[in-house]
Amino acid sequence: MNINSRNRNIFIFVSLVLPVVLFLLIVVYPSLDLFRMSFVSWDGVSKTQEFIGLANYKTMIFDSPDLWKSLRNTGIYFFIHLLFIPIELFVAVLLDSKIKGAKIFKSISFMPYIINGVAIAYAFSYFYSPYGGALNEILESLHLEGLIHNWLSDPKVVNLSLATVSLWRYSGLHIILFLAGLQSIPKDIIEAATIDGANFMNRFRYITIPSMTLVIDFVLFANVRGAMQMFDIPFVITGGGPGYASTTFTLYSLKTAFNFNNFGMASTMGVAVFVIIIVVALIQNKIVKMARGKNT
Repeated sequence: MNINSRNRNIFIFVSLVLPVVLFLLIVVYPSLDLFRMSFVSWDGVSKTQEFIGLANYKTMIFDSPDLWKSLRNTGIYFFIHLLFIPIELFVAVLLDSKIKGAKIFKSISFMPYIINGVAIAYAFSYFYSPYGGALNEILESLHLEGLIHNWLSDPKVVNLSLATVSLWRYSGLHIILFLAGLQSIPKDIIEAATIDGANFMNRFRYITIPSMTLVIDFVLFANVRGAMQMFDIPFVITGGGPGYASTTFTLYSLKTAFNFNNFGMASTMGVAVFVIIIVVALIQNKIVKMARGKNT
């Protein structure tokens, strides 16, 4: 074996082994340790960890009403983003049609995603402020005083207010992803369908949607993952309040670990997040495949 061949084999070996080792150390081992810790009672400081079996899971399911409230709050983020995904796809289709100012709008729509989440949260905390906040000032100038609220202290609207911030931040990313999917569709297929007399809706239903299944799957998965991991916006703007009215599942898990020093229960919640993300993603994937089958 000559030197070049040996160097090439070494390069291939290192290129394969290093990512695998990093994956095992950064992803697999912490995940397995998280699962192990879900069966113990540990305050995060003591040297010993008491094995308690399924007690954490029983407590999480049957004796944690605030946790279920936090899961409901998380669901609000999920469903609001889910409802807007068709609108984001429609906007992407419009931008892909080469309308005037499309490039500027692409940049503007993507800009919130690259801004630091904490900075966005602080900005919207002033926007929603009941004392001189921009939103209430706008409503008052439009003579819509009946719509003025304490947006961050009213349990009935606080989650909608925060979910709107999340929607403003992430919709641009979804639009860009949909645009990438649209631009990957061969133009000759669209042109052939147009020549054969297919209108916009027929092209959208029978060509665009089936061709973008992978992108749609990814956006749906990103939606459920992002909703279950929502932390920075409620943490900075409301701290999860008033009470637990705007506490998300992830925020509740972190409070359980660092405020109440119950790392075993927090690990159990982490396992629950993992399971929920997989289950919802599989259900969404199944629905998308069924819809695709009907359109083909």
